[in-house]
Amino acid sequence: MNLVFMGTPEFSVPALDALLAAGHRVLAAYTQPPRPAGRGQKEQTSPVQRAAERHGIPVRAPKSLRDAAAAAEFRALGADLAVVAAYGLILPKAILDAPLRGCLNIHASLLPRWRGAAPIQRAIEAGDAQSGITIMVMEEGLDTGPMLLKESVPIGPGTTAAALHDALAALGARLIVDALAGLENGALLPVPQPAAGVTYAKKIAKEEARLDWRAQAAVLERRIRAFNPFPGAWFEAKGERIRVLAAVAEPRARAAAPGTVLDAGLAIACGEGALRPTLLQRAGKAPVAADAFLRGFPLLPGTSVA
Repeated sequence: MNLVFMGTPEFSVPALDALLAAGHRVLAAYTQPPRPAGRGQKEQTSPVQRAAERHGIPVRAPKSLRDAAAAAEFRALGADLAVVAAYGLILPKAILDAPLRGCLNIHASLLPRWRGAAPIQRAIEAGDAQSGITIMVMEEGLDTGPMLLKESVPIGPGTTAAALHDALAALGARLIVDALAGLENGALLPVPQPAAGVTYAKKIAKEEARLDWRAQAAVLERRIRAFNPFPGAWFEAKGERIRVLAAVAEPRARAAAPGTVLDAGLAIACGEGALRPTLLQRAGKAPVAADAFLRGFPLLPGTSVA
């Protein structure tokens, strides 16, 4: 097919590569404009833009698709279909209707669970046993369109957002190729999403990353994995922000106020149980195991990190 590809982050790149490897022609790649990044805050192009340029694909990075000129430019491409993967802009009706066969989205959840902006993180945070990819036909509602393909992947007790992201990116790349083949040969028909089981994965706010020791230890452990690598769970001690990259929840009776260090191994009292960070990182330093961290940054029993 003649395609338009629309995506921005690393999650999207395997799908673009897979579509090209399958013999589809990508007429243009739409992506978010360059953004300041890194310590120097220099403008950086998106991973999709860099991948498209490697393949010699024309790149367009409009700030909005809502004006008539942007819609006309998109329509003039004459695409059979648009494939969308974590693009980051809402597609207005004029864009959705422009390709001959509409727009397909590679969504990182098992719809209708976790519609919205942060399905990978919210699935881990909620303690879901599985996540997955849904290939859906896009419509004006937020991730409400009918489904073409769906496949699950397990979420294990140690699964981080980074690991789940990579697994789902690879799965999405495979399923979108299968979906296009199914559309071409007539083997796939869109199926409406169930009305039951709808949940919304709201965008992650930075303030959520601070560990609230009043919560259950099990909840905090899941949140640490859900926010690894971004935005990164943290607590404050001795005036420093300490990132927690991994931890173990312990079902012990609360012996002190939430946020109190309970022992020499850095168990910290929570609203229910205790959380024992196992991998920590100080600003500007490499992540280290808890014992190494404590040698350079002692936190004695009785210290409050709330």
